Amino acid sequence: MKTFWIRTASAAVYVLLFLGTLLSGWLLKDVKAGMLIFTAFLVFVTVGCTYEFFRMVGRQGSTPCKVLGYSLAVAIVLIQGFLPMLNMVAGFSLMLVLIAVMPMLFALAAIIQLWGRSEQPFREAAYSLVPFFYIGWPLSLMLMLIPEVGTRLLLMVILMVWVNDSAAYIGGSLFGRHKMWQRHSPGKTWEGTAFGVLVTLLLAFFLGPVIQPGIGRYQWLVLGLICSVVDTLGDLVESMLKRSVDVKDSGSIMPGHGGFLDRFDSLLIIMPFVYAYITLVAYFQ
Repeated sequence: MKTFWIRTASAAVYVLLFLGTLLSGWLLKDVKAGMLIFTAFLVFVTVGCTYEFFRMVGRQGSTPCKVLGYSLAVAIVLIQGFLPMLNMVAGFSLMLVLIAVMPMLFALAAIIQLWGRSEQPFREAAYSLVPFFYIGWPLSLMLMLIPEVGTRLLLMVILMVWVNDSAAYIGGSLFGRHKMWQRHSPGKTWEGTAFGVLVTLLLAFFLGPVIQPGIGRYQWLVLGLICSVVDTLGDLVESMLKRSVDVKDSGSIMPGHGGFLDRFDSLLIIMPFVYAYITLVAYFQ
């Protein structure tokens, strides 16, 4: 019973922080202040996720350039957080710039390894850039969505992820018989995953148009399918990472739930897909 209350209290703090910072602009009736607060929260999450990632790969004896990893991951979140507040060009133009400089980033990471002593310098160069691509960039996409579609769509995406996780757990506990991917996550079942997808689609179909009336039910169903399916795959990716370094949880900042990566693993994978879909829908309308 004590463990249950610890998990509940930990989850409540997480939800209050996440939703409180996301909706701070609406609560304060100040959009710029809200963006600043939410950006600060995402920077905190970025640093926490990056710390956990470097600590996990360090168990393999890896020695990536942590300064470069932290700097790039935090920088992309700060850039996307402040550009809209300064009324500067962001969004698609920023994406094109980032694509152009990607080869330069890898070259920089590789050059730094010339002074390193690792026997696998290209592995260390790649690990140095993982926080940028796997953590900072996906989190920055949340900030890119807010000026384009507002906080309500992002709120709905987050709700669909949480509902999918909860429904999959409940469905797996009640109906789970067939293991889905025992190699990476022995607890997941096909029945639980299907139940999570079904509940998420129902949520998207009925609640989506209420939260964001400008998006049709068909488009909400596609978003719900993206969130539910990619959510499951994102969780498996993080499980694969943890198993590769032989750890149960990425961290312990949330008692009973694990670390930053344990809580944000799905969103890190989902956000690029959600952003790409929203951008394509807007382009073809």
